[in-house]
Amino acid sequence: MEAESEPYVRLATMRQLHQAMADLNTARSLADTLQTVADGIVDGLGYELACVNLVRADGDLVVAAFAGNSAAEALITGRVGSRSSWERRLSMGEEWDELRFIPHTDGWVLLDDDVPQWHTEGPEPRFEDEWHPLDRLYAPMYASGGGNDLLGVLSVDRPRNGRRPGAWGREALQMYASQAAIAISNARLRANMQRALVRLEREQQALRASEESFRQAFEYAPSGMAIAEMGGDQHGRLLRTNDALCRLLGRPASALRRYSFADLVHPEDIGTLLRTSAEGGRAELRLGRRDGTYLWVSLRNSVVADTTDGPRFLLTHVEDIEERKRHELNLAHRASHDALTGLPNSAELRSRLGSRLCERPHSEATSAVEVLDAAYGDADDPDARTSGYDVDSAPGGPYDHHVHAVAPDTEHDDGAKGLAVLFCDLDGFKSINDRFGHHTGDAVLIEVARRLTTCVRDGDTVARLGGDEFVVLADGLGAADAADLAVRLRNAIIPPIRVDGRAVRVGASFGIGWAACGMTAEEVLRSADQRMYVEKRSRAKVHRRAG
Repeated sequence: MEAESEPYVRLATMRQLHQAMADLNTARSLADTLQTVADGIVDGLGYELACVNLVRADGDLVVAAFAGNSAAEALITGRVGSRSSWERRLSMGEEWDELRFIPHTDGWVLLDDDVPQWHTEGPEPRFEDEWHPLDRLYAPMYASGGGNDLLGVLSVDRPRNGRRPGAWGREALQMYASQAAIAISNARLRANMQRALVRLEREQQALRASEESFRQAFEYAPSGMAIAEMGGDQHGRLLRTNDALCRLLGRPASALRRYSFADLVHPEDIGTLLRTSAEGGRAELRLGRRDGTYLWVSLRNSVVADTTDGPRFLLTHVEDIEERKRHELNLAHRASHDALTGLPNSAELRSRLGSRLCERPHSEATSAVEVLDAAYGDADDPDARTSGYDVDSAPGGPYDHHVHAVAPDTEHDDGAKGLAVLFCDLDGFKSINDRFGHHTGDAVLIEVARRLTTCVRDGDTVARLGGDEFVVLADGLGAADAADLAVRLRNAIIPPIRVDGRAVRVGASFGIGWAACGMTAEEVLRSADQRMYVEKRSRAKVHRRAG
C-alpha cells in the first residue's frame, strides 16, 4: 500500500513546490519577494524555519527575511554575518550537490562565529537519519547567468517529518533555491527599472539620466530583454533586443527586428501568448531558436512611455526556464509511470480511462454497472450470452456534448466499435520469481512490457497495474478485433525470454472488458478482471479434461 501511494505523495509534493515557485512571481517589491521566498520554504517545502541571508554591497550577508517563528524573526532579522564566516560554513560539511549540510557532530566549531542563527529545540535523535536540533542545511543562491556570483544563502531548520531530507527533498530545495535566486534578481531589476521610470516622468534632466540608467539595465541584464511596438499596424514588432536574448534564441539582433514574439512562439503556445495581456501580462511558453529547436521561457510584459505623453512601448523580460520545465516533466513522468517498466502506472491508467467516461445523471434506476451485468450476463458463466449497451438509451436520459463510450454488441457483432479494456495476468510468473529470484522476474516484466507495447497501435495505452498484471486500452475496436488483439498479445508473450543466458517462459490470460459511459474506471477494470478469471478457470477445466 505504501508503494502504491508513493506517486500520489510525490505528486502532492510537486504541486506544493510548483505553487511555492509560482508565488515567487507574484510579489510586487524586493522586500515582498524575500519574504515570499522564506514563506515558500515553510509552506511549500515543509521546514519549520527558513531564513534568507542576502549578500550586501560590502560582501557581508544580512538576514533579509525569516519565516516560521515570530520571536526568532524579531531577534535576528537585520543582523549581519561576515562573508568569511559564511564562506567557512559553505566550504565544510557534506556536499549534497549544490546544498551544504553540516551535521551536529561538526557544528560545534561554528558556535563562536558571527553568523546569526536560530534553531528549534528537541530531543536527541533516536535513529540514524533523524534531524538533530543542531544540524544545519544551507542552499546557496547564485545570480542568474551562470558563474559563482553568490547572491545569498537560504538556511533551513528541521523538516516537519523530523528526518534529514532524502534525494527527493534535496532536489526540491535545490530547485527552489535556483528559482528564488531568479525571483530576487528579477525583483531587483524591476525595482531599478521602476525607479528609472519615475525619474523619466519628472523632468527633462532626470529623463536623460534615467535613459542611461535604463540602457545599462537593459543592455547588461543577465536575462533576455526586448522592446516592441505597441499599437498601430506593426504592433508587437521587436524594435530592440539585448545580447542576452540574442544568445538565448541564437539569433542576431538584426534578424530579431524582423519578428514579433508571435512569429517565434511554438504553434501549440500561440493561444497562451494571445491570452497574455499586453499590459503587465505574464506567460510561460516556448520560443523558436535559429537551429529549429524550442526553448521554454517565462515572458513578462510591462508598458513604458518614451515621454510623458509620447508613444508607449512594450518592455518584455524573457527568462530561461528550460531546466525547471525539464524537472517538472521528469517529476510528472515519475509520478505517473512505473519505475521498472516505464509504462503508465495504475494511477495514470485510471486517469486516462476515467477521462473517457462521463457520469450518468442521478436517478433511482438501476446503476450503469448493473445494466451492463444484465446485458453481458453472469460474469462467472463463460457461456453467458452478451449484448451491447447503449448509454444514451439507459435510464437517466442522454448526455450532452460528449462522444460516448459504448460497449459493442458482442453477440451479433454488428460492426459497432468501442473502447476495449484487455486485462492481462501472467501465468507461471510466481514460479519464476520463486525459482530464479526477483532479478529474473523483473527482467521478465520488462520484456513482457516491451512485447505488449510493440503489438499495439500508437494511440493505444499499455499500463502496468501492479505485480504481474497489465492492462491495454484500445479504442475503436469491435468484438472480433478485441479477440484478435488478445490472441496477438498472448502469442507475443509466450516465446521464451532469455535472462542471464537462461530461457524462461510465461503464459498469459486475458479478459476483455468494454468501457461505457455511466461506469467508473474501477468498474470497467473490475469487469475485465472478472472476465480474465473466467477465461483462466475455463482453460483450467479444459486442461483437466484433457489430462
